[in-house]
Amino acid sequence: MNEQSSINKKAWEYRAYEFWVNRDGLPQEKAAHILKDPKASLKKHLQHFGQIEGRTIANLCGSNGRKAVPLSLLGANVTVFDLSEENKRYALELANYANASIDYIVGDLYDIDLNTYSNHFDILYLEGGILHYFDDIHKLMTILFSLLKMDGKMILSDFHPIGRCIDSNSNYIPNYFNENLHSGDVPYKQFFSEKEQKHFPDVKVRSYTMGDIINAVIASGFTLQRYDEHRGWKNENIPWEFTILATR
Repeated sequence: MNEQSSINKKAWEYRAYEFWVNRDGLPQEKAAHILKDPKASLKKHLQHFGQIEGRTIANLCGSNGRKAVPLSLLGANVTVFDLSEENKRYALELANYANASIDYIVGDLYDIDLNTYSNHFDILYLEGGILHYFDDIHKLMTILFSLLKMDGKMILSDFHPIGRCIDSNSNYIPNYFNENLHSGDVPYKQFFSEKEQKHFPDVKVRSYTMGDIINAVIASGFTLQRYDEHRGWKNENIPWEFTILATR
């Protein structure tokens, strides 16, 4: 595990389970919500999956299982890869209460066992603030490409890079092309009191431009099929997220 991943693992194993309970409810409560309509949990990405039943799906940086569990309920064979034991704990409890089956592997994506998982998956699913946790996007994309079966697809959704250039008052922050690794807050830190926040370890992140991301996808061998930009939660007239659909 490289230094950046070790730092991020420490951060994501600090009170993450507690956060998920506070935000999403106890695993049994979240499971009951998912069971009402598993497809609803996939939101805008559902259209890209096509047939789910019987597919082998890797949910990379799959966090607390909130996407993996509905995919399993829809008939997929799902493997989650993530750094955090705290995330795994919530995800496996969630799967248990939903009567779903998922595999959950804790480790660095850079260290995935390619002897086992090369050409293994029909679909790769990554969503929700992932790429900045990796200091070498070309290495990451090469690994992702190797995980897919021929004609498999990758659904990659992440925060749009322009978002880090706009503050809460819609003022421009001139840092779009910044590339250096830097320290930051683990995303859920803000949900704890100011006193508690002082004890949270930092994450280590690296920003990419939209060009960096798209070019890394193409250079690794993927065929880019579709690129979409999405407004923010309040329907802001700027792109807050993007989704890439690419195939092997």
